[in-house]
Amino acid sequence: MSAPSTSFLQAPPRAFVLVAVSYVLSLGAAWAVMRFAPPMHPLWALFLADVAATLVVFGFSRAFDNSSFYDPYWSVMPIVLAAYLPFSGLPGVVGLNARQGLMIAVVGFWALRLTVNWMRGWTGLAHEDWRYVNFRKQFPRAYWAVSLGGIHLFPTVCTFLGCLAMWPAATSSAPLGPLDFIGAAIAIAATVIEYLADEQMRAFRVAQLAGHTTSRTCEVGLWGWSRHPNYFGEIAFWVGVWVIGLTASKADAWWTAAGPVTMIVLFVFASIPMMEKRSVARRPEYADLQRRVSMLIPWPPKS
Repeated sequence: MSAPSTSFLQAPPRAFVLVAVSYVLSLGAAWAVMRFAPPMHPLWALFLADVAATLVVFGFSRAFDNSSFYDPYWSVMPIVLAAYLPFSGLPGVVGLNARQGLMIAVVGFWALRLTVNWMRGWTGLAHEDWRYVNFRKQFPRAYWAVSLGGIHLFPTVCTFLGCLAMWPAATSSAPLGPLDFIGAAIAIAATVIEYLADEQMRAFRVAQLAGHTTSRTCEVGLWGWSRHPNYFGEIAFWVGVWVIGLTASKADAWWTAAGPVTMIVLFVFASIPMMEKRSVARRPEYADLQRRVSMLIPWPPKS
């Protein structure tokens, strides 16, 4: 992970331009799939369009030897899908209504926060996520196959499953109800939690660099109640999106639970163990934090 900077953006403009070009072209590929795909269920067409867009981004990752081209995709794709559905003209979609407007607002708020956070932390084409660097060391000959499957396509599948709840929301003309607002409140609160966690960690790391603290483990704010409050917020966000979609069509939308379940499995059994292993290896004192502080759900620490 790169050191935090007091400037808002660390990467040179050229790097952001290249990423923007890759995403414009990826959206073009997605549009082409939706335009020329043979008859099939709209969700399958959307999934194939999502994969096509991912492959374009992967092409840029390969061309510039940096898999972090994909990093903003996690936050960009959901808001594109949420904004596209009401105007797509796909079979079953009712057009823009109050529920879809609520979905766009909730997902847009989350996407803006997460994308800006990525922009602040990315230092440019020479910077790559530490997990990708580890994959390069572990799979020197097969790295790009691992990158395609594990860094690009697998997260695309996860986010697409998380977005499934947008479909019942887009195909229902039922009026908004209390559960819609509960789902929206969960998603917005979760986004705020992610924001606070990221800001608290950024402030802690700046204090480290300035010599204002000798601690190597952050226990500031939310981090004193959860070892991974940002991941807790991310999971809670997808639960909130699911509640909105489920509310739109209670009778036949339970299958969209695949979204939040996928996120729980992804973070609890993959992302968190990877982070925990790295933290213990770099900071032996982290084992004491594991004993005292909840792994995921914020909870008062043990003495």
